[in-house]
Amino acid sequence: MELLPFSVLLSVYFKESALYLDAAFESIWDNQSLKPDQIVLVKDGKLSSELDATISMWSEKLGPVLTVVELKENVGLATALNAGLDYCDYELVARMDTDDISLSERFYKQVSFMTHNRDVSVCGAIVEEWDERCLVRLSIRNLPSCHEGIMKFAKRRCPVSHPVVIFRKEAVISSGGYPVVYPEDYPLWIMMLSRGYKFYNVPEVLLRMRAGDEMLCRRGWGFFLGETKVFYLMWKLGFTGSFDFFCNVLTRGVVRLSPRFIKVLLYKFAR
Repeated sequence: MELLPFSVLLSVYFKESALYLDAAFESIWDNQSLKPDQIVLVKDGKLSSELDATISMWSEKLGPVLTVVELKENVGLATALNAGLDYCDYELVARMDTDDISLSERFYKQVSFMTHNRDVSVCGAIVEEWDERCLVRLSIRNLPSCHEGIMKFAKRRCPVSHPVVIFRKEAVISSGGYPVVYPEDYPLWIMMLSRGYKFYNVPEVLLRMRAGDEMLCRRGWGFFLGETKVFYLMWKLGFTGSFDFFCNVLTRGVVRLSPRFIKVLLYKFAR
């Protein structure tokens, strides 16, 4: 069976590294056994000259494969991704962050699975978390593969890793797209699961994510407030009960609001 065509969707903003963006593009294009039919890159507001230079270099290299969407102001990841979805030409859309590394067989394995399993709307995989320079592996985020396991896991934690996900565009749009909240992916998956869309995680490592100190710093009070909104949404939809809601808020509060050294231990041993 011929594999379905697919788009890759990314968003970049001014604080990101041009070197990391270049490495991400290399992993998306140069090093992939199955290359994307389209890459959509959203420029979320004005960028640094280094980022613009890197984008220009890849635009020249990729030609019509790369679609660059320019937003006048920084609007945040959720709004930027929703804008980028409008420019994705294909029903299959693979997500990628501009500082992560997709392994060489990622797209082949996920697109093959989605081609042969038309009833599945979202497909993730296992992610390795590395230090910011991708020199030291810190941990592995293992997730359940089957839909039933994903449904159960989603009641406590995000059931797919956003940077390595591939989904059917229409299913995401019909579920309302990315909600404008941080984190933006978890409530989207909850909305889709509650509507009956089927999920799957490939039981293999397909992406290396830059983690480390910067990621831990970002996941503080603001992230906790966003997660609390997600837990409330889950309760409101009947996805979880009141006991689940209070347990989730309590345990997540301990993780997000703890001192940094405790967070490091929790992320190391509880992934």
